[in-house]
Amino acid sequence: MESGASWETMMPEAELPPGWPAMSIEQAHALIGQPGLPSEVGEETINGVRLKVWKNQPPTLRAVVEMAKDHGDKVFLVYEDERATYDAFHRAVAAFAIELQAQGVAKGDRVAVIMRNVPEWAVAFYAAASIGAIVTPLNAWWTGPELEYGLTDSGTKVAVMDAERYQRMSEHFVNCPDLKRVYVSREVDEIAHPYVTKLESVLGGTDDWAKLPDQPIPPVDIATDDDATIFYTSGTTGRPKGALATHRAINTNIITAGAAAARGFLRKGEMPPAPDPNAPQRSALLSVPFFHVTGCFAVLNPTVFVGGKLVLMFKWEPIRAFELIQREKVTSAGGVPTIAWQLLEHPARANFDLSSLESVSYGGAPSAPELVRRLKEVFPKSSSGQGWGMTETCATVTSNVAEDYQNRPDSCGPPAAVAELQIRDPADGKTVLPAGQMGELWSKGPMNAKLYWNKPEATAQTFVDGWVRTGDLAKIDEEGFCFILDRAKDMLIRGGENIYCVEVENVLYDHPAVMDAAVVGKPHRILGEEPAAVVTLKPGTQATEEELRAHVAERLAAFKVPVAVKFWHETLPRNANGKILKSELKKVFAEEPAT
Repeated sequence: MESGASWETMMPEAELPPGWPAMSIEQAHALIGQPGLPSEVGEETINGVRLKVWKNQPPTLRAVVEMAKDHGDKVFLVYEDERATYDAFHRAVAAFAIELQAQGVAKGDRVAVIMRNVPEWAVAFYAAASIGAIVTPLNAWWTGPELEYGLTDSGTKVAVMDAERYQRMSEHFVNCPDLKRVYVSREVDEIAHPYVTKLESVLGGTDDWAKLPDQPIPPVDIATDDDATIFYTSGTTGRPKGALATHRAINTNIITAGAAAARGFLRKGEMPPAPDPNAPQRSALLSVPFFHVTGCFAVLNPTVFVGGKLVLMFKWEPIRAFELIQREKVTSAGGVPTIAWQLLEHPARANFDLSSLESVSYGGAPSAPELVRRLKEVFPKSSSGQGWGMTETCATVTSNVAEDYQNRPDSCGPPAAVAELQIRDPADGKTVLPAGQMGELWSKGPMNAKLYWNKPEATAQTFVDGWVRTGDLAKIDEEGFCFILDRAKDMLIRGGENIYCVEVENVLYDHPAVMDAAVVGKPHRILGEEPAAVVTLKPGTQATEEELRAHVAERLAAFKVPVAVKFWHETLPRNANGKILKSELKKVFAEEPAT
């Protein structure tokens, strides 16, 4: 991305007013989107809808990985004792792209990636996307029948999986008629299927990638608005739906992240710093799965674009995270709020040097205002932030960073300069409500997915004239900051009174002993349901049910106070996207007789 202008020429410091905020969100976005800047905003008609777009974002995923070759000998991926440079990574991507074409993979064919976070996940993803295939990452936590559903629903032609997924899937291959070839990575005891190949026979191990031929990725004509991926929704209710996304939608995250950071500087009355080619390499600890849009679109792809280092974890474990942060001089970490809490509260934290951390950010679940305050106390030199997005919006729509986050810690931030949010009446899905009123959140922008794969009825309900109907209950203040109040399906109705679970959960988080909290509905014979809470306490702390109920009663109306509090002695159960599995927690109270 070349630009004829810089912040120094476009934004003379003397023109910025003093004080905070130095300018409104609208003014900051106008400056961020000026012609000539990397974050210049334009307009295009996409699928018949006129949308604002980032004019200078990479056109395709193929373009991102081809730019990455220029990062050369910089370390890209770290996994346990394995390391791969950008040059080695590009060699592996080109080799596997050639292999996929040799197996008959053509533009539009589906290629599934079914693995934990290992280096070859990224190779398979970019190799398939670079030859125009539609990459279909499937949830590595799924069972064999669930994976079979994903493969058959998407019509996958080639699948790349690790040994654990292979063992889980082997008896289901016979039920996947479209599947023609399977590549298995890591340790495989035996391969019993004629169309299954060890991935290492094509690429070798991670440390062998640098020895592969230096060759170009095979030429394929790919347009910005061509289909690129199918990511399946978390499926907390009903069958997962595959959200079909384009190259443009995915790459929107690259500029959105940088523009949010620039907005933070402008709101302080400062110019965003110019890129420093001599600055130390940025390093991110990835603790969320690649098969979630946050891990892939908001972390992996922007990291490749800027030439950062990505440190992978087999699974989240706090002490291992501390070791990696210290060893790899990690500059950014996060994922979901629970991970941030563990970075703060784990008793072993003091035994490690975590001074390299400059950013702790999270999304995927609401966070408590207390978390913002604690992060500032424990990591005073680091910035924290959160954002909002969903599978259907291809990750980030809103971002709350810098002083804005300190001042509105319960907000997920304003939408990006190319996005638009509305709060509509849930009853009709049309009436736009004024600032401050609660309703259903609708989101519009170039980051939206196109449709649900093979689900025309569900598509018609969710994707409407360029908007995504999110199912989130929210409000937007006068300046455009969004506040997520609850999922529509999680809102409790107690005798006709609406109770927003997030509101009660945030109050529970304010208690000094609470690390994790979830509010669910407990059946009630007359009222329908009542609020009940499940909490995890911080290590070394104590609290009683009566104490926590009294804590909420001091701050919220009586009908919102949990009628029961159960203690969970580990992190609350979550799906791979970081969402608490409230269906599991409801069973704790469903076993009790209705009041």
